[in-house]
Amino acid sequence: MLIVNPFATATTPAGRDALAHTLSSRFALDVEHTTHRGHAHELAARAVDEGFDVVLVHGGDGSVNEAVNGILGPPSTMPDPDRRLPALGVIPGGSANVFARTLGIEPDPLAATAQLSGLLEAGGCRRIGLGHTRDRWFLFNTGMGMDAVVVHAMEDKRHAGKAATPMRYLWTTVASFLRNAMDRSSFTVELPGLDPIDGVRFAFVSNTSPWTYLGDFEIRTNPTTGFDTRLGVFAATSTGVARNIPLAARLLSHRTPKARHLHRDDDVAWVRFRAEEPIDVQMDGDYIGAHHAVDFGYRADALAVVAPTPTPSSTPSTA
Repeated sequence: MLIVNPFATATTPAGRDALAHTLSSRFALDVEHTTHRGHAHELAARAVDEGFDVVLVHGGDGSVNEAVNGILGPPSTMPDPDRRLPALGVIPGGSANVFARTLGIEPDPLAATAQLSGLLEAGGCRRIGLGHTRDRWFLFNTGMGMDAVVVHAMEDKRHAGKAATPMRYLWTTVASFLRNAMDRSSFTVELPGLDPIDGVRFAFVSNTSPWTYLGDFEIRTNPTTGFDTRLGVFAATSTGVARNIPLAARLLSHRTPKARHLHRDDDVAWVRFRAEEPIDVQMDGDYIGAHHAVDFGYRADALAVVAPTPTPSSTPSTA
């Protein structure tokens, strides 16, 4: 099944027809277009019921997240070990395509289609671990605080008809930090075997690295977190510009992120966020509302993906 989001940022009718033609010349193909929020979830769940071997998604990270949750069902429900689930493949079609890029998928949709076709014919599937929270799977990242504030602001701009460009993300991030530098909202982060970390202003929980990009430039908040490790956590107790400029410089120069106001761990089994007042939360780049409490877990080998075997990445400088 090929699930297409015709409203995704980087898709065109001609491009969609070309990749569907390429795939149908090599595989039995069912093409489905999404028409509403949550439709990719519904279609992927139907693909499970009807015994499809593979679900390909041509769209952005939101559509891919929906499809994964449709394939696997809620994390609270353990899947039947005897039930064979479809593998997932991604043909980039959104503005960020973080999950596809992290899997090593070609950024151009037609090149990605050729790449996935070759992998499918060669049996090129592998299994990856996933994070989960609020009974939903997340693919690469979720966060509370400033990151979610930025995502919320970008969604408002997209709804106003503005394109989600890397430069707009950058300026929205800078403006959000400046605008909220004096906001004292904070929360507590709980981790296995540690005392609670109080006064956290923003935090990320990652399932892989990199999960964020400045254009094509990779930014790694948790450099050794990956699809074969448990979760990474990056929690900062300050949104002050002066304190975060050196941290941002380390991230941009691919040095290991560290600062006195930062707690980071690249491999934890679970994470909990607790706040007295509701604070914004995002998941895989989608704003999911303001919450008092969020629990994060991890499950190894949760999903089969059509993707190349990863190559070892260079270790960031610790200087």
